[in-house]
Amino acid sequence: MKLDNRLSSVLHALLHMAEQDGPVTSETLAKCLDTNPVVVRRTMGYLREAGIVTSGSGRAGGWRIDADLASITLRQLYDALGESAMFAIGNRHASPACLVEQSVNAALGATFAEAEALLLRRFSEITLADLAADFACRRAAARGH
Repeated sequence: MKLDNRLSSVLHALLHMAEQDGPVTSETLAKCLDTNPVVVRRTMGYLREAGIVTSGSGRAGGWRIDADLASITLRQLYDALGESAMFAIGNRHASPACLVEQSVNAALGATFAEAEALLLRRFSEITLADLAADFACRRAAARGH
């Protein structure tokens, strides 16, 4: 099963954007992410709809972060990207009338819901500023070696 890495990619792109004084083109971000500029435009479009980034066209165009990094949470970004399966595992639904399957699905379903709620709550506590600060520390440490 292919994992959905859009959140990770968006965070990567936004941290690159935060380092720039001006707008960043889809082509530049695509090189950073090793992907196609069309993928960048489509993904960044979700963030534009959520009011997290803005875009401009033309020679001086590109993407800009339109909010303070401390106000952007991972949860907001996750929500802006749309619903995706949180986990690569799930319940079996081959025989809905089977009492064993019902028992297993009830136990797993409750556990999945609890784990997802915990993860989303943690996403709400982590901001883009937190990641930028961590990146700055890692960059400083790497330069020190």
